[in-house]
Amino acid sequence: MPIKVGVVQDSPVFFDRDKTIAKIEELLDRYASLECDLLVFPESFIPGYPRGFSFGATVGNRTEEGRRLYGAYHKNSVELRSKEVRKLEELSKKHKAYLVMGVTEKKDLNGSLYCSMLYISPLKGLLGVHRKIKPTGSERIIWDEAAGEDLVTFKTAVGKIGGLICWENYMPLARMAMYRQGVEIYIAPTADARESWIPTMRHIALEGRCFVLGCNEYYSEAMLPAQYKDLLEDTSAVNCPGGSVIVSPRGEILAGPLWGEAGILTATLDLDEVTASKLDFDVNGHYGRNDIFHLSVLGQPPLKDEKSIK
Repeated sequence: MPIKVGVVQDSPVFFDRDKTIAKIEELLDRYASLECDLLVFPESFIPGYPRGFSFGATVGNRTEEGRRLYGAYHKNSVELRSKEVRKLEELSKKHKAYLVMGVTEKKDLNGSLYCSMLYISPLKGLLGVHRKIKPTGSERIIWDEAAGEDLVTFKTAVGKIGGLICWENYMPLARMAMYRQGVEIYIAPTADARESWIPTMRHIALEGRCFVLGCNEYYSEAMLPAQYKDLLEDTSAVNCPGGSVIVSPRGEILAGPLWGEAGILTATLDLDEVTASKLDFDVNGHYGRNDIFHLSVLGQPPLKDEKSIK
């Protein structure tokens, strides 16, 4: 059965969770006629990837202004058991589409934040969450590290889905943890808008013999609310030209990359191509060399079947 997927490249209403969710609703309504079975949104789309902000942190010092900015970011982050997630579940059901949504998540009301990817089913609601296991560089100021239990994959009506966020995709063993679950649609939301990111997406598709959906924001300095512009450490950093892309299991670009504008990429996937492509290379099979190599991932759950999720 063919699967139609969509990768949404757009901008959030920065640091405003409720208005961003309202915008997501508008985007889903706008693209409803495309009848996508699966829609992917960028990294930390709710409430926005804080590109260019230092949160007042330098080695040995944090500023009060930075603490207030973190407080605003925390306030607008997403709790799993919340009306915001219920709204996303309602939208998924309304549009009969699986949603993979990048959020900054607060696991506890006053606790640390995580860069997370929510998997939402139109049949079952929230299936689960992947939390970034290694934030990059200064992201570690605002995001905690997750562990093996967050390396999740799901067997759904649109195929076996899973993935990693941004530079986690440069971690070979993290990728292998995904491949060994038999991922067919590999989802890679990111904030990396370099042209060199596109070869990374193609490499993962070839290596994992899976479809890859790379998704980034489109953001310009003009979109940043005035009250935040003076807090930027790097004014050029708010300009994110995008680069979303969809790649086949043989590394062929099916849609994109999309640069310099908001929009949506779509492609119709034939999951039989995943199996057929393994004639040449199978990272879990004849190229696995289990007689030499062994991967042990502490705490990683087995592939979860949507049918058994309550």
